[in-house]
Amino acid sequence: MDSVTAYIALGSNLGNRGDYIRRAVEGLGLCSGVSVIAQSSINETAALGCADQGSYLNSVVKIKTTVSADELFGYMVEIENSLGRTREVKWGSRTIDLDLLLYGDEIIETDDLCVPHKQMHLRSFVLQDMCQLDGSLVHPVINETMAELAVRLKGRDFFIEENKPQLISIAGVIGAGKTTLGEGLSIQLNCDLLREAYDTNPYLADAYAGNKDVALDSQLYFLNSRLEQLRKDELKPSLPVVTDYVFEKDRIFARRTLTDQQFAKYLQKLNEIENMIADEVLVIYLRQDAEALLDRIHGRNRPYEQRIELSWLESLSDEYDELFEAWDRCPVITVDPGMYDFRQQGDVAKLAKQVRSYICKS
Repeated sequence: MDSVTAYIALGSNLGNRGDYIRRAVEGLGLCSGVSVIAQSSINETAALGCADQGSYLNSVVKIKTTVSADELFGYMVEIENSLGRTREVKWGSRTIDLDLLLYGDEIIETDDLCVPHKQMHLRSFVLQDMCQLDGSLVHPVINETMAELAVRLKGRDFFIEENKPQLISIAGVIGAGKTTLGEGLSIQLNCDLLREAYDTNPYLADAYAGNKDVALDSQLYFLNSRLEQLRKDELKPSLPVVTDYVFEKDRIFARRTLTDQQFAKYLQKLNEIENMIADEVLVIYLRQDAEALLDRIHGRNRPYEQRIELSWLESLSDEYDELFEAWDRCPVITVDPGMYDFRQQGDVAKLAKQVRSYICKS
């Protein structure tokens, strides 16, 4: 058969870790039909999800091979066994661990083998090594480059937790298309959409009109509705749910619309409930030019939004950018809404396919 380019991750957190990685790479090079082309640097990371384990040394190798993915996987298991790998405990410490990340652009799902590796896009330590070897390489399922996938993680490592709600929050400035995308995603993922309580907030129109007397009432109405929707003890584990807002927007708007005295009262309530709110497993940030957003706002003609000015929208956009520049508690997919039509299920399906790679598949 023709040669295929494949990528294999190596990790060790027992014994002479560096020597185990070196011996594993040598072992790969000795396999029939396998040539080691390049190796990333060796980096140290904490054990993922297991605080009582020693830290790992990790690396990725690029190989050329004329053997099938199954044969290559068999070689990898033989190398692990020869170097003392034991498998009694899932995610337990190990002398050496070899994972087949990519085998050309093939998508393989069998009882023994899943390629691409099903959580490689959640591991910064893997993606950083992949970027050393080829950051322009495209993930065959997610259809994004290794460089883009790495940016989404902000240097953090994640894993899919089946015992927690699979909360997917859509963030963006007014007019970005959050609700339209949320409606489409809820159809694609066959899950509930939790909508921001714009239509039921009795104080909102007056607050937008600049009435400071009701600004706190409006903000507390939103805060209480978010608590009702996002209580971590109410959302069901393992099941996806989509929101057309991100909880942290509440503080942004409170700081912009409330007096100092009102904001202090707001923070008191926020501090009481913050720990009750479920964490997102994924955020989709719709980021678009403020002028395009203002055109869309004027076009949808909601009366209470018509007083919005470009300068206000630009400064709000800056605050959202700052929020997600520092965001590192879950992956963030940044999307330019101008590149999609979220009214078309075909466009939404492209995003939904990516989203499925970041959540538990119930």
